[in-house]
Amino acid sequence: MRQEVYDIGGMHCAACSSSVERVTRKLPGVARSEVNLPMNRLTIEYDEDAVTPQMICEKVEKAGFTARPHNQESTATGPDDGLKELKAERDRLIVMGALSVLLLCVSMLPMLVHGFPLPDIISMDTHPVNYALTQLLLTIPIIICGQRFFVNGFSSLIHSSPNMDALVAISSTASFVYSLVMTYLMTDAPSLVHGLYFESSAIVLTLVALGKHLEENSKQKTKSAITKLMELSPDSALLVNDDGVWEVPTEILKIGDVVLVKPGARIPLDGVVTGGEGGVDESMLTGESLPVEKTEGSGVIGGSISVSGALYIRVTRIGEDTTLAGIIRFVEDAQGKKAPISKTADKVAGVFVPIVIATAITALAAWLIAGESFAFALKIFTTVLVIACPCAMGLATPTAIIVGTGLGASNGILIRSGEALEITHRTQVVVLDKTGTVTEGKPEVTGILPFGIDEEKLLSFAASVEGLSDHPLARAICEEAARRGLSLDIAVESFENLSGMGIKAVIEDGSTRLVGNRRLMEREGVDLLPFEAELESLTEKGQTIMLAAENGAVRGIVCVADAIKEGSQKAVAGLRKLGIRTILLTGDNRAAAEHIGAQAGVDEVIAEVLPEDKATVIEKLQMGGACVMMVGDGINDAPALTQADVGCAIGNGSDIAIESADVVLMKNDLNDVSRAIRLSRLTIRNIRQNLFWAFFYNVLGIPVAAGALYPSLGLLLSPMIGAAAMSLSSLFVVTNALRLRRKKI
Repeated sequence: MRQEVYDIGGMHCAACSSSVERVTRKLPGVARSEVNLPMNRLTIEYDEDAVTPQMICEKVEKAGFTARPHNQESTATGPDDGLKELKAERDRLIVMGALSVLLLCVSMLPMLVHGFPLPDIISMDTHPVNYALTQLLLTIPIIICGQRFFVNGFSSLIHSSPNMDALVAISSTASFVYSLVMTYLMTDAPSLVHGLYFESSAIVLTLVALGKHLEENSKQKTKSAITKLMELSPDSALLVNDDGVWEVPTEILKIGDVVLVKPGARIPLDGVVTGGEGGVDESMLTGESLPVEKTEGSGVIGGSISVSGALYIRVTRIGEDTTLAGIIRFVEDAQGKKAPISKTADKVAGVFVPIVIATAITALAAWLIAGESFAFALKIFTTVLVIACPCAMGLATPTAIIVGTGLGASNGILIRSGEALEITHRTQVVVLDKTGTVTEGKPEVTGILPFGIDEEKLLSFAASVEGLSDHPLARAICEEAARRGLSLDIAVESFENLSGMGIKAVIEDGSTRLVGNRRLMEREGVDLLPFEAELESLTEKGQTIMLAAENGAVRGIVCVADAIKEGSQKAVAGLRKLGIRTILLTGDNRAAAEHIGAQAGVDEVIAEVLPEDKATVIEKLQMGGACVMMVGDGINDAPALTQADVGCAIGNGSDIAIESADVVLMKNDLNDVSRAIRLSRLTIRNIRQNLFWAFFYNVLGIPVAAGALYPSLGLLLSPMIGAAAMSLSSLFVVTNALRLRRKKI
């Protein structure tokens, strides 16, 4: 199966997107076809043996739209081309607005304001034909400026895929043609001057165009997260070579090139610091507010800003392999994939337009049968068509998802799909991997118990021997000694590295030193009976015990453990406040797991689980009816991340874990798990608000437009009011989604 993305032109409502989905899904070999209306993109998955890109484009074009393959590279480097079309639309709108004001002055003011000073040559009382021709001449340019509604609308009708433009085109054409006929008959019957609806035809187009322009302007703001990310990559960089320092375009840099980044400048590409030191602001990429100190050997992310100190950086990633490009791709993918709630709304909107057309025709016929004039029935017909636009329904979900994923990205939380964003809010159980997720992921010295000597002398004693080993536990002891500035000046004559036990060393004065576990001590005949109480207590706390002995006598105990991360306890408490149960899942021994679990405050600990069995644990929880989120960072977590309803990977984890996850936490902060859940809840609440108002508006507006309140209250909406209401409904939905950008998660 191959997956491709296409830019679709000519879509203006959910009915349009449903039409594109419907025709492409009919192609043999298409497994999935989804349209993102705000982004104007089609994501399609198909069998290459059965379908070609040309067939896809032809099918979309036959439905009345345009299609071309989406250019990922231009997306990642250039501005949004939609801004140019937005400016052109604004210019057309200015012309339509100015002519509409003149048309309203000619058509409405003489009837509303007695004695309005309209020139006699175009007065409705003295020269009714001239009056009608003046309105006609003002209306024609407006129709020309709004011709896309007629082209798209009638094209959709021809292809049996009626959309919002079809509603506008039919209503405007009906009013225009009726008024034109009245103009021809007016010479013999001047009283027909009161039956002109040129202003309805023109003003409807202007108001709908205004609404679409405001809507498009708001939709551009929903893409701000991606736009800001694109702007992070600098156009040029300072390349360092044998000839000196040269300013070159970023795009020509290769892996292995060394660049100089001065204070205040952006880092062009991912790399490793080879010289210099200073702070780097990574807030736009990770959400981390404080600068991160970088020294030789530190990794840096392209797009971040050097705030202090000059850095020499060797480029390690370019093009689509960079972290920034990956984030942009991640966010775009998320905004292109629909949530289940969106698919339901699209199905309703897809059949909505034919229902509205049928309703308008029924209302027209009903009022004619009731004895009303054709002009009255035409007014009802037009109003029903323009007020019942499904745009609000089609925009309710995707706009909220786009803003929600953008808000997450700006806070260092990358969400892979709209479906993941929706499912996350239902999370009931969060399963946490221990090593590297809840803990630091590397052993540290957590306690020193000397017997007969002081603490620093014991640590120096152990480090002088362990310095001969590259075991992780040995490195932890040596790092602690170095951190305290202890000298290791003991000369070792010989040593023996005993696998699984520790080290036996003979120093220059002939004494024998041992550093290792209980098995080593027992092998060498060291008496541990006096220390059994301490050993048992430390073992229960999950500590790894390193005993130090000299000439058969125990000198002390050094405790090493994978320490809990600073924010883990707060993160677990935050999940509990959200009403979520937490489980620590690890392959470590039970004592160590129970100790870390107690420190973190989790509800349950599942220990001594093999990597391949972690997914089975998740499956059992799901079989119990729970919606499960798995949080991990290692390769061994990948199956569990995939099995979980929501897989959440820590950003510094393995590439395999990140690829398997639905959510990636760029800041490596476990507190972002609860933030991701809160973000999902806020987004879903926003979607529900949008859908409620979109459906409520149509349920209320269509009957009123059809004249349901006219017999009892004499209330009848004009087409102009209907068009304004339709535009405002779409604008309300998009604006409500934009409120998410101001939320703190």
